[in-house]
Order: sequence, then C-alpha cells, then structure tokens
Amino acid sequence: MQFFKKPNIDFVENRKYGYLFSGTLILITLILLVVRGINYGIDFRGGVSMRVKFDQSVTSKDIRKSLEKIGYGNAEIKETMLKTPNGVEKEMIIQVELTRKPDVIASKVTEQLKKDYPKGLDIRSIDTVGPKIGGELRKAAIWAILFSLLLILIYITFRFEFRFAVGAIVPLFHDVLITLGFFLIFNLEISLAVVAAFLTIVGYSLNDTIVVFDRIRENLKLKRREDFTTIINESINETLSRTVITSFTTFLVILVLFLFGGEVIHNFSFAMLVGVVIGTYSSIFVAAPLLVEWENISPRHKKIIDVRTKKARKGKRR
Repeated sequence: MQFFKKPNIDFVENRKYGYLFSGTLILITLILLVVRGINYGIDFRGGVSMRVKFDQSVTSKDIRKSLEKIGYGNAEIKETMLKTPNGVEKEMIIQVELTRKPDVIASKVTEQLKKDYPKGLDIRSIDTVGPKIGGELRKAAIWAILFSLLLILIYITFRFEFRFAVGAIVPLFHDVLITLGFFLIFNLEISLAVVAAFLTIVGYSLNDTIVVFDRIRENLKLKRREDFTTIINESINETLSRTVITSFTTFLVILVLFLFGGEVIHNFSFAMLVGVVIGTYSSIFVAAPLLVEWENISPRHKKIIDVRTKKARKGKRR
C-alpha cells in the first residue's frame, strides 16, 4: 500500500526548518526545566496510595471535596475500571503525598471517607512509597533510559557504522526531551508509567529510524556514483509511505486509549501520542539529515567513489 505515489520531497534542503523547529521545542523544554522543574508523581516523591470501592455513585470531585476537610485537597484521585467475575467494577485510586507517617495518613483518609460515605465503602488496598525509595526509583529510571541508549549505540555501530549510530541516538534524546517538554508545558506528572512510555518511545522512534537507515545503506551500495545528498533524499522518499502509514495507525490506537482509557493511563497515552508524532518527525527531519552533516564535515562516500574509480582506471591500463 502506497500512501504517497513516488514522492520527491527535498528533505535535506529543508532540514534547516526542522532544526529550527526542534531547537525551539528543546529550548522551551530547557527553560521550563530550570524555571518550573519536573512535576514528579507519588512514585518518585513518596506517598500513600489507596484503592477504594464505593457502592454508590461517587466522582473524583466528590472525593476531593471530602478530603479538603482534612487538608488533603491536593490528593491525586483517579478512576479505574476493574473486571471481576460479576462484571466490571469502578474503583477510585487516591494518592496522598507523604507529609506525615503513612499509617496516620491512611487512617485519616479512611475515617473521613467513612464519615461522608458510611454505606458501601470498601478499602481494597493501601500501599506506601517512602521518599528514599522514590529517590532511588528516580535514579533507576534515569539510568534505565541512559543504559538503553548506550546499548542501542553499540548495536547500531555493529550493524551499520558509528555515524549511523550517532544519527540514531541523537534523535532519541531529541524525542524524549521534547515529550518531556510537553509534560512540563501542561504541568503533568511524571510517574513510573510515563517513564515506561519514554522507553517505549525510544524503541518506536528507533524502529522508524532503522527503516530509513536500512534503505540508505542499500542505496549507498546500489547507487555508488550518485551524490550523497541525493541518496539520502531518495531513501527518505522511498520509505515515506511506510513511515506515515505505520505511524498513523499507531497514533489512532493510542488516541483511543487516551480518550477512553481512563485517568490511570491518561499520562502514559499522552506521552505515547506526543512520542509517536515526534519520533516519526525526527526519523525524517533529524536522523537522516544528521548523516548529511557528518558527510559534509568528514566525507566518506566521496572517498569510496574516488578509490573505486582509481582502481577501475588501473585495471583498464593493465
């Protein structure tokens, strides 16, 4: 299936617009990181998480009004649907920041909810994450992302070349940083689920980039005498339909999750929505053009052509 019929877009010539767009988004992200900082969730800050079931119809606003009476109006309240043998049940997840002993917080919240909703209140579970554990999780999340990028760098260097590896890794930093920027803009929380989304974005974006790079590698062998920039452009255009179709279908699925998946996976699906769009963009406007910049600084394609031409001439003389 071809979404575009023989496209002939000069991506390399227009790469400066891509650099300008990316640079603007990254600059906004860096400014927000300094001015506002990251809004970490309970997973990283430490807190008490309670799963509660109400027999009566209760909304997040109702629970927040109840908790405001005891000073926990800033609690995170999410609604989730749970499948059971008897059907689908609605549960509320209440997360309160760790400002005092966990058992005291859990006791106060339980007492207040029982006071306002005396009938049909079921406390399903109470979990606690300490600030020390939250700090360790934060470090582990950062190391997980960096370690995955290092392994990707080694693997692509082995399968392709070092310049291809750098051309693939830089867009991954680019994608994660810009996705983080959108979280900062909308002041959304970074939780373990969002970190998982970042790692998923890394994998998705890399897959997109590898498809383009693989075609570039093939064309470098088949079209040895063509200009390097021309080969890059042809390769991007040849894979454009596949890239757009794959990204569009993935985007639709994640959009459904974002709209109907509930609050529990809201931030995860939002990160994936942004990541899929940015990842597709970066594989076209960032990854491949970086190879052109590398070639301009340290020509390799031209040298190979010159060596082969000299060998061919020597062969003819003999």
